[in-house]
Amino acid sequence: MIGERIRNLREKKGLSMTELARRAGVSKSYLSYIERNVQKNPSLQFLSKIALTLDTTIEFLLGEDTTDASEVLDQEWAFLLQQAIDEGLSKEDFEEFQEFLRFRKWKIEQDGLDHRSKLK
Repeated sequence: MIGERIRNLREKKGLSMTELARRAGVSKSYLSYIERNVQKNPSLQFLSKIALTLDTTIEFLLGEDTTDASEVLDQEWAFLLQQAIDEGLSKEDFEEFQEFLRFRKWKIEQDGLDHRSKLK
């Protein structure tokens, strides 16, 4: 069941087993065992890496949630996010970029307040 869900999502995203294993940072042979149901009890660490890479949840992979997160995510956002990942953007880079945007927004607000106070 888990292996089937992983294989279906992988194929839906157009990923080879090699590419999924590389992106998720897992062993291709272990992934193959899971997909073929040779190994039926993968670790939570493995499931977490695979779920993140396939834009889904551990619960979905385990069959506890029938809503696939990749279907909920807007397609344009999914494309942009995948493009950034393919170009080497890490989670840390993304978090740093978010912090920069927050700082920039804060700075613009502060400059606006300073500007208004000078007008009085």
